[in-house]
Amino acid sequence: MSRQGAVILCGGRSSRMGRDKAMLPFGNELMLQRVVRIVGTVVPAERIVVVAASEQSLPVLSESVLITRDERPYEGPLAGLEAGLRTQQDLSDVVFVTSCDVPLLEPRLIKYLFSQIEVDSQGHAADSSVDIVVPRDNKFLHPLTAVYRTCVLETISSLLAEGERRPRRLFDCRPARIISVEELKSVDAELNSFRNMNTPEDYHSALLDAGYSRSDERPESAD
Repeated sequence: MSRQGAVILCGGRSSRMGRDKAMLPFGNELMLQRVVRIVGTVVPAERIVVVAASEQSLPVLSESVLITRDERPYEGPLAGLEAGLRTQQDLSDVVFVTSCDVPLLEPRLIKYLFSQIEVDSQGHAADSSVDIVVPRDNKFLHPLTAVYRTCVLETISSLLAEGERRPRRLFDCRPARIISVEELKSVDAELNSFRNMNTPEDYHSALLDAGYSRSDERPESAD
């Protein structure tokens, strides 16, 4: 079984939100704390890497969680992925990648994506048959809800050196399994794992769906 890790990207500009999404209150947590906690139900905390901008303030996290600073700030997710995988290369073999603004992330989806990088196209156990598993919704790929082998780091660095910033180019360079989001409804019926909080409206909608009436309140009903 491959060593599983995770990379959480949180160094974006948050221009449409108007404030740092990592620091948004979500019940009795902040957004990044919540996403780290959810990911930590699948991946050991010591193999979770948070990628932040150089001067970005972060909420208090477990001391086991690793924090790295993006050496290519605001150059897009491919640069953030490079920073995260560079930290992960001696820790993990396969890495789940997400952003910090998915408070409704479903742990079962993470587990499912990990399972798909360990099998071949017929569902049999395989040894490095693919380097990437990435969901697709029609023509739109989700590189920030995907699983990567850490060995793709060299290719990412080469693409960035060529001036490439689009994660899609990576999928053309390394063996990738592209799976439909419809397949993922078996583990995340509403596909909430893909609900990024890009605007205040997105944020308030997610709060309501999680059972919160205001950003500083606990859920109205416990599970």
